[in-house]
Amino acid sequence: MSFKAVSTPFIKKVTQTLLTMQRYSWEQGVAAQAFLELGQTDLAVQLARDAVKRQTPDGRLACLHENEGVTDPAANGEAVLAAARLTREPAFQLAADSMLLYLMRTAPRASDGTLFHLTHARQIWVDSMYMAPPFLAVASEPDEALRQIEGIQRRLWNPHKQLYSHIWDENAGKLKRPDFWGGGNGWAAAGVTRVINALPSGRIKERHALAAHLQEILDGCLAHQRPDGLFHDILDHPDSFVETNLAQMLAYAIYRGLRGGWLPAAYKEPADRMRSAAHQKVDSTGYVQGVCASPAFDRPGTSPEGQAFFLLMESAFQAVQ
Repeated sequence: MSFKAVSTPFIKKVTQTLLTMQRYSWEQGVAAQAFLELGQTDLAVQLARDAVKRQTPDGRLACLHENEGVTDPAANGEAVLAAARLTREPAFQLAADSMLLYLMRTAPRASDGTLFHLTHARQIWVDSMYMAPPFLAVASEPDEALRQIEGIQRRLWNPHKQLYSHIWDENAGKLKRPDFWGGGNGWAAAGVTRVINALPSGRIKERHALAAHLQEILDGCLAHQRPDGLFHDILDHPDSFVETNLAQMLAYAIYRGLRGGWLPAAYKEPADRMRSAAHQKVDSTGYVQGVCASPAFDRPGTSPEGQAFFLLMESAFQAVQ
């Protein structure tokens, strides 16, 4: 999908702050995705270039250390592929091919092929729904993208609550963190959204199935939306802190779904309330406050992914105007 260049005072302020922040592999990738969707391709290429410089020998992009993760580095893959197309520099295509080969053949995984999230533990996290499947779909591996979504869904989806738990322990055969973490459900909604958009046009049945599942995730989350448009960090725990980024992630998914025609128009009103709430969280220096904060993601504060999802939300909002 191509995007026209978008810029507003809010976007400029949040962008400047994002570029000053230290970033892990997935944060580098989400930032690059945001700039791609804003039409700021020069910035996206620069971020992709540094992701390639930090590629590990096994193919993982943008790693600051060897144990950074299995699926997180793949969040950079889409921007690296875009850089290959835009610059025609062979190094970008080689780097994307190496990232893809890692996911397809050598990355640690469960017996059914579902990728583990960490290099040092046999765990499956809902975060991976965003990190690997969208890149796999864009890299002409849609069947593998769908298999990864299905593997995560089998372990972490709660059909009664219509929400995802956070972490599954494969060795124990049970949930390690059963909490319905808001950020995790945001990763799932946004990841499914990106895969719907990336699937080949002929995969109509699969697109419809993913769109139906996206509505389930949205409905599960919206059942816990606060009057101010935001959500608690643990969706069904009102004693957990009020968090900003899930609202941005869901608004992004909704606006993309409205633009793509796979979500009903009724979702726009809650998305607009989420977006309005997120705007009120941008401080005078450009930080989106109240997101699940780096580096431990256990308290409210700021994070590069919170900055990037503000930009993704704004790009998607502008596209439906």
